[in-house]
Amino acid sequence: MPLDMTPNLLARRQGNQVVIGHHAPLDLTDSGDGWLTLSAPQVADTEADPDLAMAIALAAFEALTNHGGETAIRLTAPEWRPFLPALLAKGTAILIDGLPTVLPAALWQVPDRWLPSMPMPYPTIWRSGPHGRHPLRPPQPEGVLYRRYIPWLDGWFSLRAMTMNDLPTFHRWQNDPRVAEFFEESGSLDAHRAYLSRLIADPHILPVIGSLNDRDFAYFELYWARENRLGAQYDAGPWDRGWHVLIGEEDIRGADYVTAWMPSLMHYMFLAEPRTQSIMGEPKASHVKQLKNLSQCGFAHLREFDFAHKRASLVRLERQHFFETRIWARPETGSGKPLNLSLNRLLTKGESE
Repeated sequence: MPLDMTPNLLARRQGNQVVIGHHAPLDLTDSGDGWLTLSAPQVADTEADPDLAMAIALAAFEALTNHGGETAIRLTAPEWRPFLPALLAKGTAILIDGLPTVLPAALWQVPDRWLPSMPMPYPTIWRSGPHGRHPLRPPQPEGVLYRRYIPWLDGWFSLRAMTMNDLPTFHRWQNDPRVAEFFEESGSLDAHRAYLSRLIADPHILPVIGSLNDRDFAYFELYWARENRLGAQYDAGPWDRGWHVLIGEEDIRGADYVTAWMPSLMHYMFLAEPRTQSIMGEPKASHVKQLKNLSQCGFAHLREFDFAHKRASLVRLERQHFFETRIWARPETGSGKPLNLSLNRLLTKGESE
């Protein structure tokens, strides 16, 4: 079960320490080139509440990997021993040269810190669909789905499953001329009630509300690609997903916000179903700004194709690329240099020397 979904448990790096609320800070040693050594939560925290102690550790790991360059965190202090069985079993920590090490590409694939409930391994049962067979989809989740602290906004981004209580906000957003121009779903309250009712009842679509510091600002439609109209345009994997977006609040726009909500949304989809290998998109081929944002967030342009209502670009974000490149951290790109701290490089270091 996830160990921390409380907004108050926030860790921040301050010099040679990681500070976590009123708890004892963790000492940090920076060896250069991204290598860090972190002390463990104090014994008092561990004995009083083992789950809290683990939550403190996870919060610290996130704070050291949620922004900026490459990082690897060594857990070599003896006080880490009570934590290591769980950390190693889940892959939160990996043995590198015999030493337990937290690598972002692994850490951010373990949902404990960001999801309120663990994704269940739903059986793969095939059924027929509009574009061939597809897996039977699990029941739709409810309530809060995801929560993450965004350091450059100093705020919490969250996702929750949409309900009919969100109809007034959805109706207002859809009738904003700026939104209606590209989403093309303006209409009456009754029309939007019918629209949402249909989506909420559809097992292949999950309507979601995005919030920043509990202020709703975005609407997302997450869908399984095989049974969607996109499934007729390419050979979708069984657990490939796609998405549509509507940013409803005018003041929550621009690069700082896009680099917060877009990678976080992708992160949620990869965490919610570990078998999802690709996230697809089909924006208008003429939407230059959106295509640029997608490219900066790791999406590759595959080709253009035609729907009945638009000329679309087919774009794809691969799971491996998302996690190895740490797209959630707004890393600097374009240097052309290989990663120093990739798992493959660390595990094979010295074999060819």
